[in-house]
Amino acid sequence: MEYSASASTAEQEIIYSKYGAVGVILLNRQKALNSINQSMVVSMHQKLKEWTIDGTKLVICKGSGAKAFCAGGDVVAIYNAGKPGQDNLMGEFFREEYILNHQIGTLKIPYVALIHGITMGGGVGISVHGKFRVATEKTMFAMPETAIGFLTDVGGSYFLPRLPGNLGLYLALTGDRLVGKDVKFAGVATHFVDAAQLPFLEKDLISLKNPDDASVADILSKFEKKSEVQKDVKFSMENKTDWIDNTFGGSSMEDIVKNLRDDSTEWSKQTLSTLAKMSPTSLKIVHRQIQLGKSKDLAECLKMELRVALRLLRQNDFYEGVRAKLVDKDNKPAWKPSRLEDIPDTEIDRYFAPFSDPKQELQL
Repeated sequence: MEYSASASTAEQEIIYSKYGAVGVILLNRQKALNSINQSMVVSMHQKLKEWTIDGTKLVICKGSGAKAFCAGGDVVAIYNAGKPGQDNLMGEFFREEYILNHQIGTLKIPYVALIHGITMGGGVGISVHGKFRVATEKTMFAMPETAIGFLTDVGGSYFLPRLPGNLGLYLALTGDRLVGKDVKFAGVATHFVDAAQLPFLEKDLISLKNPDDASVADILSKFEKKSEVQKDVKFSMENKTDWIDNTFGGSSMEDIVKNLRDDSTEWSKQTLSTLAKMSPTSLKIVHRQIQLGKSKDLAECLKMELRVALRLLRQNDFYEGVRAKLVDKDNKPAWKPSRLEDIPDTEIDRYFAPFSDPKQELQL
């Protein structure tokens, strides 16, 4: 079997290998939990373009090491590159990232993401839009953007409303985590395989002589059926789905907060406490984007998200959230405004409005 390997940078942040008609992408920033930066995003986009025309019939994407598939985009680098109130060149990172997300979501060949370990934010964007997502008992999924004053992007507007009931909205607003088999139960992963079996699964996928959707699905199903870890585990949120559907069924963030306050359960109190820590602007934006995303396709969602993202990069909350959560780590963000009731719907409308210059829109 013909084999070749290459790296995108001298530091080998992303490594590509070819085994016959199978291309393998290895995210290789272990110390940064394989978080992706702009050079990696551009490189991956170019490599996928190359593979779609050179006879590649299957793509496998995985993370280096045992801790993470990909912990997200390198938001600290974006924080360091920009200041609120100024045009931010790092906005180009999001533009390139969303183009990659769309590319993965529209690939004509099977794309298998082995989402072993931490899978958050940007890591979700380069996995969830692919045809196959394989979780293990070590998978930890989260979309924690409201905690850093941002939106649930990378196509979150598209895939989160398509999870059962209001689960996607709940996960987007609270940043709550799904672990292990819950990632499959929720519909984020398509398959669940024991972590110890991943090398054998990859070997069998690479050994396919003429891979297509059906043959890849057969192999994934075979490994899933023989999984022993968490074999008898049930969805940990099974008893909470009705509660989520009811309390998060409000037509506005204010309605959701009222529903939670009217509910006497301990979980409602804990959820209120969680939401109180999030950026009020982000909460209202995320609620709006999830509602709008229900009737949009992936391309429309990504175009919408870019409008919001570039405008948020010019505001206080993103920089304050990253500072408090990831830089100074004092967990004391000073949100502006600090209350939901101080943010009129007309202000949220502004984030979603088309750009005055059509050239700024995401080109897909």
